[in-house]
Amino acid sequence: QISLLPSLKRTFGRFAFPVSFSASLLVFTIMSWYCGLLRIPVLLSLAPFIILLAYHIRYRHCTFNDLEKEWHWGLLFFICFFLMLDVRFVNPTISYAEKFMDHAFLASVIRTPVVPPLDPWFGGGTLNVYYYLGYWLFGCLAIVSGVPSNIAFNLALPTVFALTAVNVYAIGTLVLDRFRWLPLLVLFLPNPSFFYQLAQGKAMSSVLWDSTRTITNTINEYPLFSFLWGDVHAHVISLFNQAFLLFLLLFAYTKWESLESRSRWIICLLCALSLGSMPLINTWDVLLYAPIILFFGVLILWRKRSEIRNPSSWMFLVTIPPLSILAYLPFYLQLVTNTGGISRVLTPTAPLQFLLVNGFFIAVFFAVLSKEMQKRPWYLLMALPFAVAGYYAAAIATIPLIYFIIKNEKTLPDLLAIPGLVILVLCEVIYLKDSMGDTYFRMNTVFKCYLPAWLMLGTAALSMAGAWLQDWGKVPRIPIRVSAVAAVIVIACLFATPFFILFTYNYGTGTLDGLAYLKDTHPADAEAVMFLRSLSGNELIVEAEGGDYTYYSRISSFTGIPAVIGMPFHEFMWRGDKDGWFSTRSTDIREMYEQPQKTILLMKKYNATLLYLGDSERERYNVTLPEAGLENIYSSRGTEIFRLSG
Repeated sequence: QISLLPSLKRTFGRFAFPVSFSASLLVFTIMSWYCGLLRIPVLLSLAPFIILLAYHIRYRHCTFNDLEKEWHWGLLFFICFFLMLDVRFVNPTISYAEKFMDHAFLASVIRTPVVPPLDPWFGGGTLNVYYYLGYWLFGCLAIVSGVPSNIAFNLALPTVFALTAVNVYAIGTLVLDRFRWLPLLVLFLPNPSFFYQLAQGKAMSSVLWDSTRTITNTINEYPLFSFLWGDVHAHVISLFNQAFLLFLLLFAYTKWESLESRSRWIICLLCALSLGSMPLINTWDVLLYAPIILFFGVLILWRKRSEIRNPSSWMFLVTIPPLSILAYLPFYLQLVTNTGGISRVLTPTAPLQFLLVNGFFIAVFFAVLSKEMQKRPWYLLMALPFAVAGYYAAAIATIPLIYFIIKNEKTLPDLLAIPGLVILVLCEVIYLKDSMGDTYFRMNTVFKCYLPAWLMLGTAALSMAGAWLQDWGKVPRIPIRVSAVAAVIVIACLFATPFFILFTYNYGTGTLDGLAYLKDTHPADAEAVMFLRSLSGNELIVEAEGGDYTYYSRISSFTGIPAVIGMPFHEFMWRGDKDGWFSTRSTDIREMYEQPQKTILLMKKYNATLLYLGDSERERYNVTLPEAGLENIYSSRGTEIFRLSG
């Protein structure tokens, strides 16, 4: 970050420091990714930063006095980082939900940092079927800092949370003169359903969960839940990059005409890097943000329509899309997709459920637009077709959308609200088909689209609230000392909260080691995992397979050593079953454990080098192993690990 900071000052001025947080991380990510692609050590990706830092120090482009002026950005980052680290300390375990998958990918990258990364649950396969760049990012950070995967797992979300907070606060600073902190509430605010569940007298753990399952047969997470739940999953990792791109777009829209050519190129390159990273971090995001890039590009072009023949007018619109594709072009050449098409939603969201998820922001929009509606009430009729067709939630979202579009003087929060509302309307009308069946047909669409919509709508609504408060003028300015004391008290309460709300789900606590709980719950596996994590070289392991979201597939998850097959439905969603592997691999694993005459042949079929025999394998299979061909290389507490001889 420090090495990149001076290069951004001419372009971003007072925003150079917050921009340098995410920008440096994305630059490090793409450079380390190409190191992995070329099969050279990822440590080499640090070399350009070291050279750039030496250059800036040599010519005194960055001094301690410069950094001292930016203390508030650093303070914000560390407060948010340690606040979420506090949550991970209380609930650190890699033990349920998608955590097995998240750690498996992270451990795979750290163990074998190549592109595409090895798939830990499909021996002989790679992650060219899935978006993995978020795991690559934190895996490479772990490599260059020497942090093991079981601890890096619990450093990832605090980093994402802090980066997102910095970017959102930058938006608040760009938009507001006072109450710049208000948009930060987008990361702390639960949805209205949360309070509805509380009013019903439910326990806090149930309230959190049920508030994200408000819309029937879908998932409607909000950032606070996602970070507390603790999955280092693609949709959460992507939040910092989304907030970063939103800031860049708003900054470009505000400053474009006053920027010199060099600064415009820097903004376009950073936007392209951010957008280009999205298909690899969380592919759903690029489906939303690519049109948003075009939206802002058209706005900038329209504002300079008198100079439409000037190439600089088209620069934003023309350069970012191709550069974003070129940035990670080898990814698309390697990609093996297994996706469905677009279909129409036949059972749209009930209006009450829609408002229990989005009601806070919709209410703010209606309040802000009330005068516009009184002046031109006939535009309300544009929501009528949705209502007549039975899409009442879409009709509700359409009303503020129309009035934001027809406003003569659009503010920056308006420009955030428009794409957010468009996403809500589209989620009511269409969905992307996947392998989730008829009942949960739109679960992933709502799940993956509502979180970006929340970020846009929440930042917009809270910025509008801040603008109203500063325009109202009746809120007195609080003395610095009083506000500092109040901030310390609020932050102290936030730090204490995780220790008073029980959400450890009966697993371990009080550590940042996500695998520490194994010593109490599965001591034999804990010791064997430590042994396996010490092995180097190319290995492929045979372990029990017992479906998804179970303790099976735990060895590949905890070590990053690929298994023949793990969590098969996950793999089915990514790969399909064109070769009939879905049943074949699970059957072959059973035969390796139960039919000794086939063990060696089947291990060679998959190039397996290790066979794991623990409590889970004995529970799952009637184990009979061959007397020859396997060398026992580990035995402790009833757990054995065999290596294929020769």
